[in-house]
Amino acid sequence: MSKFLSLFSKPFPIIGMVHVKALPGTPLYKRNTMESIISAARAEATIYSECGVDGLLVENMHDIPYIRPSDGIGPEITAAMSRVALAVRETVPDIPCGVQILAGCNREALAVAKVCQLQFIRAEGFVFGHMADEGFTDACAGSLLRYRKHIDAENVLVITDIKKKHRFSHAITSDVSIAETAHAAEFFLSDGLIVTGSSTGSSAERGDLQALQGNTSLPLIIGSGLTLDNLHNYGTLAHAAIVGSHFKVNGHWSADLCRTRVQSFMKGVETLRRQLPS
Repeated sequence: MSKFLSLFSKPFPIIGMVHVKALPGTPLYKRNTMESIISAARAEATIYSECGVDGLLVENMHDIPYIRPSDGIGPEITAAMSRVALAVRETVPDIPCGVQILAGCNREALAVAKVCQLQFIRAEGFVFGHMADEGFTDACAGSLLRYRKHIDAENVLVITDIKKKHRFSHAITSDVSIAETAHAAEFFLSDGLIVTGSSTGSSAERGDLQALQGNTSLPLIIGSGLTLDNLHNYGTLAHAAIVGSHFKVNGHWSADLCRTRVQSFMKGVETLRRQLPS
């Protein structure tokens, strides 16, 4: 079993997104709300835990528009994400937790994971370059894993997006298939591959997941668009899933977390698990 899947006690683990409210210094931040940001994250973590979600991923989703590390993301974001991630970790000490810092701030995420004792990060731009709405993102595997070694964070797993959503132009790598991208990520020591749709909330392409069957030994993780309605279409094509938008009121990423939607989805997951080969 992969290191990533060994974090979880059940097959096809579901990782719920904690979409952190806008942080200090970002356009949507509201003054004097750091404590309310932490409280909201704790509340979401509690709901997820009580509904049986298998893991959590803390992300600064509301920090739009995102900037790349090269554009000068401030230390206040890393500091704030550390406070929030630690609060989530303390709220659900028995659930595997990870962190992602947008956009492509993978070193910052590793630092947060290290100090908050999180088990994994979600990394963008691990292999191959691409054009995103924030601008060009180059590959980072070499420098990122060297940084992980440097800060003694080798117990923090790095799960990686391939052909990621919001990457509107893959022109420079248009002749590189998703299977070839997966091979490169595996060769460069990724701990798991995340397959997404074209944007937040868009379903991953079944064809992409099918193309990876038998082409990698890494776990395949659905990274967007999984819902109660399409859950049965993906259970045999992937090993895990990250779910965010579907758990929100009316299925929109910016809305509040809906306990009823989480409960219903996890009941569907339990049904799916009984049908999976042992």
